Amino acid sequence: VQLQASGGGLVQAGGSLRLSCSVSGIDFGRIAVAWYRQVSGQPRELVAQIRRFGATTYKESVKGRFTISRDNRERAAHLQMNSLKPEDAGVYYCNVRDVSVVYGTEYWGQGTLVTVSS
Repeated sequence: VQLQASGGGLVQAGGSLRLSCSVSGIDFGRIAVAWYRQVSGQPRELVAQIRRFGATTYKESVKGRFTISRDNRERAAHLQMNSLKPEDAGVYYCNVRDVSVVYGTEYWGQGTLVTVSS
């Protein structure tokens, strides 16, 4: 299973970025996809998740600003981040979990860095 994350970069506060996670090696229809953020010295925290049939979950602080979506045909998930704040900065990791079985395996992609200047 391979996850390819992209879309990070430097943006001014108030700006937007769109992260993408391309998935290969697993039936895309069996997985939930999530984005986690990690800042130096802190554990990874869940930012947003989209489950198999489209139900979503968001970290409270990003509700109304971030939107997670999935394109089963493209085998990709996206995180549209608007009205970015300096506290949104960090390394964002794509995560997928096989939810078609109990205790399904999860996989992580490489991180993509998001920097928000004030």
